[in-house]
Amino acid sequence: MLALTAAATVAAAAPAARAATVRTGKPSTAARALAELRAGNARFAALREIHPHEDAARRAAVAVSQHPFALVLGCVDSRVPPELVFDQGLGDLLAIRSAGQALDEAVLGSIQFGVEELGVPLVVVLGHERCGAATAAVEYVRTGKPVEGHLARVVEEIAPAARATRDLPGDWVENTVRSNVARIRGRLARDEAFGKARIVGARFDLDTGKIAFDPS
Repeated sequence: MLALTAAATVAAAAPAARAATVRTGKPSTAARALAELRAGNARFAALREIHPHEDAARRAAVAVSQHPFALVLGCVDSRVPPELVFDQGLGDLLAIRSAGQALDEAVLGSIQFGVEELGVPLVVVLGHERCGAATAAVEYVRTGKPVEGHLARVVEEIAPAARATRDLPGDWVENTVRSNVARIRGRLARDEAFGKARIVGARFDLDTGKIAFDPS
């Protein structure tokens, strides 16, 4: 009985603790948005998530309109869901995902929607450790064996990063991941359609849960 009472007390206190920790107001600048993402990832990596903006009031608010404070272009990898690794909730992030962050017109149009229509001040290109798409691109460059089906488009998008890092020291796949993020960030930064937003690159470590942001 004592254990049940203690558990009930902890459960009752949890909403209050969460409410006290969740930020008030949306980050309105790229610098503040980046700071919020850093803080959220620090919580995730330390297993101290607060899981903000998941209550009924938030659900009702975002049902009317959305005002995300950052856009994350990430990989489809199931181990790197943006809302979880940045410890964010409903309506906080505009998440766009493709294998290896491969760009096509649909992805570019989605980013433009976030920047121009929703006024998102920050775009994060999020790569990750042990990326399967980067591994496939490295294998393609190494062997020259054609990739079949729709996957060919993905591999072709990442192949330039694999070729550029072929002779570098260290792990070829890891170097490809980093080069690919840098190439995508550079491409987006040069596009006038995204001129209102700050574009940054980042890498998620599957082992530690930590995200390292590239200087930009």
